[in-house]
Amino acid sequence: MGLDISIELLTLIMFGSLLALLMAGLPLAFVTGGLACVFLFVLGDERALNIVPSRIFPLMTNYQLSAIPLFIFMAAMLERAGLINEMFDVIYKVLGGVRGGLAAATVLASTVLAAMVGVIGAAVVTMGIIALPAMLNRGYDPKIAMGSIMAGGTLGILIPPSILAIIYAVVAEQSVGELFIGAVIPGLMLSGFYILYAVIRCTINPDLGPAIPVSERVSNIEKVRLIGRMSAPIALIVVVLGVIFSGVATPVEAAGIGTFGAFIVAAIHRKLDWQTVREASLTTLKASAMVIWIMFGATIFVGLYVLEGGQQFVQDSLAATGLGPWGILILMQVLLVILGMFLDWVGILLLCVPIFVPIIKALGAQAFGLESADDLVLWFGVLYLVNMQMSFLSPPFGYALFYLRGVAPAEIPMSDIFKSALPFLALQLVGLVICMLVPEVITWLPNIVYD
Repeated sequence: MGLDISIELLTLIMFGSLLALLMAGLPLAFVTGGLACVFLFVLGDERALNIVPSRIFPLMTNYQLSAIPLFIFMAAMLERAGLINEMFDVIYKVLGGVRGGLAAATVLASTVLAAMVGVIGAAVVTMGIIALPAMLNRGYDPKIAMGSIMAGGTLGILIPPSILAIIYAVVAEQSVGELFIGAVIPGLMLSGFYILYAVIRCTINPDLGPAIPVSERVSNIEKVRLIGRMSAPIALIVVVLGVIFSGVATPVEAAGIGTFGAFIVAAIHRKLDWQTVREASLTTLKASAMVIWIMFGATIFVGLYVLEGGQQFVQDSLAATGLGPWGILILMQVLLVILGMFLDWVGILLLCVPIFVPIIKALGAQAFGLESADDLVLWFGVLYLVNMQMSFLSPPFGYALFYLRGVAPAEIPMSDIFKSALPFLALQLVGLVICMLVPEVITWLPNIVYD
């Protein structure tokens, strides 16, 4: 038999050591997995050691997870084929004549990109390389320019096909398609908020985001021709999301269709060669391996904690606070925001969701004024996705801030990047509150599609 430690002390030691090692800069996948093995050895008996294969094997054989490398490959192919540059160029020319139009174009391009990509880093870095120099050259205020790139980039978490939504659905044992559909309206709502904010700020103060000179604007006929050039990638997005939403194909099958479509789109744009395919394959391999390793490590870590009575401890602790269902939900959202400042999104998902979802289910749909348990789980899932958007923008360790730092001009200080994120972080908070208070924003579309 291993050591006998009280659950309170174990919680402190497990999560304390996790935080300490992450602060030391060690990679999340190996920290969670390594710590889990250490604690298994210290606490465990032969029963506990069974956790390792019993937690990892279901993930290795989970059909839904095969959508992840396929969607990443589709995105990588479209990016390597130069379609994302072209898309920004088109939207930039169409909206350039509006004050703040380039910031709006950046968010709009990021929204379309989110529907292609589903991976945050790619969107922020790509738009940082393409859109930031374009806006700074046009005399845009750096804060508006950087904020719109980072906020637009985080939409990949919400707008399908989101990689995070796929992993969430697997961990929470939920339908991926339903989660995708539930996230559409909140995603478009937030995209609209970012565009409105940029345009209103630049209309009030034109110096923040001047319109491009009349001599450089294009005619309406030229605009139609430009939009026509983007018909192939947009048709691909419509087909991929259409087959998921209509129920014709599962998300995995849709990812397969999307991957095949990405080859065709690259060929139409004369960018299909061995180099493109090779680079896209390597990108996919690295990104997928990172996600899967983090999942392996974190799932053993949480499995051990739950086995030692952690879930019951968290449930009892929340009940002891004396908060009602709404109080518990708000406390969970606050905890997720705080964790988002320090931890990786996959890590937060695998550490919190297995513990939080059963607690929310136990509170019941009626407590939140929802009709069914299915609505409750879907609503909480999308709230979680909206919340994770905030984690990417929240200082000090929000990923989007550092992705942008990597491509922003050296003379822009890190403090400016932090400040540029704050107004958009406030908009995300408004979006989260709307989704909490008006659950129909999330549940309305899935109910229509699935009923």
